[in-house]
Amino acid sequence: MDKRVAIMGIRGVPAQHGGFETFAEHLALYLVERDWEVTVYCQDEGVEGPVRTDDWCGVRRITIPVRREGAAGTVIFDWRSVQHVMGTDQRLLLTLGYNTALFCTPYRFRGIRNLINMDGIEWKRDKWKWYERAWLWLNERAGCLVGTHLVADHPSIADHLATRVSRRKITMIPYGANEVVSADVAHLAPLGLEPGRFITVIARAEPENSILDIVRAFSHKRRGIKLVLLGKYQPDSNPFHREVMAAAGDEVLFPGAIYDKAIVEALRFYGRFYVHGHRVGGTNPSLVEALGAGSAVLAHDNRFNRWVAGEGARYFTDMVSCVDALDRLLVDDGEIEHMRTASRARFHQMFTWDTVLAQYEQLLLKHLPESAVKPGENLYS
Repeated sequence: MDKRVAIMGIRGVPAQHGGFETFAEHLALYLVERDWEVTVYCQDEGVEGPVRTDDWCGVRRITIPVRREGAAGTVIFDWRSVQHVMGTDQRLLLTLGYNTALFCTPYRFRGIRNLINMDGIEWKRDKWKWYERAWLWLNERAGCLVGTHLVADHPSIADHLATRVSRRKITMIPYGANEVVSADVAHLAPLGLEPGRFITVIARAEPENSILDIVRAFSHKRRGIKLVLLGKYQPDSNPFHREVMAAAGDEVLFPGAIYDKAIVEALRFYGRFYVHGHRVGGTNPSLVEALGAGSAVLAHDNRFNRWVAGEGARYFTDMVSCVDALDRLLVDDGEIEHMRTASRARFHQMFTWDTVLAQYEQLLLKHLPESAVKPGENLYS
């Protein structure tokens, strides 16, 4: 069996930029161990030069340099990746995200099978300008039309996509995470923290993530505990960031964006609980990672978070209900322990990497071109 796949739509591996890259790294290594030939298209930002090919842990990396940076550079990279892969004999692709799905149209005329992970409902996010929303809406429609098959990372995303295409064209596979059963407590001291004496928020500093409600609710009165907000806050240039920081009491800490995995794991593992304010999207990686660390979870009450965190989490809808939840959870140790146990149970039920990656491999096997399968060969043996 000729098991080959190219992974598109990310900046590259190893992961350095976020959820899709982390997933792609795990999937690529998982497939290589199972005798797949895996190619990953990688972006080299802010430089010029020829396309480069190398090997990373058995994964073939094709690195495309792009002089432009930011969103424009990503669009150029996606277009050049499409042009490059069409010049190869690759016939099975996994594209992560639909932001440039229009570019995938030529695949249909070349017999290339393209499975698209459709991410969240990006065009509904508050952060985009109207023309950016229009672009994302158009590409969501295009992805539904030109994709061979669609992957939804959440049942509500699958329901949304089913308003565009037949459900037969959609498979629901959530995001995964590593389980954290221990962490280095030494990472807390440089931040002025002690185990169990802080709560954590890990999110982009955007209105749709309920940051202002959380900060106002926490700062409503003295708590005797710290609130740690990870993320890049720029009050001099961003009015929303300025509003958040003005609302914060002296028990709120802004350590900046921290990308060191060990530090982030320690914050999740040793925090009293984790607050997740995301209002839109599918299966959020940060929430899944909190479950994997056994964090008690207080989340914004919406269909996305309720399915991921389950009934063992606690929920709020606005600042007032957030105040009530904080008041209760900051004093009730028994409830916190119950929530932690529930988080680990939910994680093991749905979100371990072994479970998630096995589902992806089965989907890829199902869509291998017929020419890759020998007569009489069992795809699923």
